[in-house]
Amino acid sequence: MNRKPIFAANWKMNKGPSETEDFVKSFLSKLQGSNFNSEIVIAPPFVSLAKLADLLHTATAVQNAHAIQIAAQNCSQYDAGAYTGEVSVLMLREFFVHYVILGHSERRAIFGETDEIINAKIKKAREANLKPIFCIGETLAEREAGNLESVLRTQITGGLKDISEKDLAEIVIAYEPVWAIGTGVTATSEQAQDAHAFVRSVIAELYGADAAAKIRVQYGGSVKPGNAAELMACPDIDGALIGGAALEPQSFLDIIKNGTPSAE
Repeated sequence: MNRKPIFAANWKMNKGPSETEDFVKSFLSKLQGSNFNSEIVIAPPFVSLAKLADLLHTATAVQNAHAIQIAAQNCSQYDAGAYTGEVSVLMLREFFVHYVILGHSERRAIFGETDEIINAKIKKAREANLKPIFCIGETLAEREAGNLESVLRTQITGGLKDISEKDLAEIVIAYEPVWAIGTGVTATSEQAQDAHAFVRSVIAELYGADAAAKIRVQYGGSVKPGNAAELMACPDIDGALIGGAALEPQSFLDIIKNGTPSAE
């Protein structure tokens, strides 16, 4: 199955509008002339979405600028109302957002998001035709206790509850072992491949072999230019969700370049 790799920069709570402008101008300059057979996504903080959208939509003279998709780092499960601090999917659509990161381990651990909340957000995102990047992953304690598969199965089945196969086709799954996020520790290519293959097997159980073969599953967790090629060479890994290493234009570009076998 020919799945197009997707490389997404999750800036987390970094880069306001001015820093976003500096990054994008540098990144587009470095990207010019490249021809990657992959999808590039940038997820800035909410306050930088407008600047990113403006930069990408006015940089028409730069090759591949149009190919960069915008993602939000979160969304509300509600449409509107008395929800201080929340941002709705319809608001995101006004900034030309195509993707939204949901279920990230930091949202789960720090902000108490449950599988039920994440499932509601995925449904709300699809109502607005946004494409969820649905994050799953185990802690080190869960892995060492032999609970990797049970944790991933619970997160997948809970997050995708009542999601149709049609909507599944517009979802990207991001497997991020919590113990490898921002720690500098990366899962070995064998560990990552085994987890990705298991994720695909659960999707096959829920939706069938064809859906499982088509869905893209990213790896996230201390991805760097130096390990991108080995990780992306794994048959079930379809790109990366990148944190710290995507804060610097050259680093992000090198991950895409090294992780895209057919890059020219």
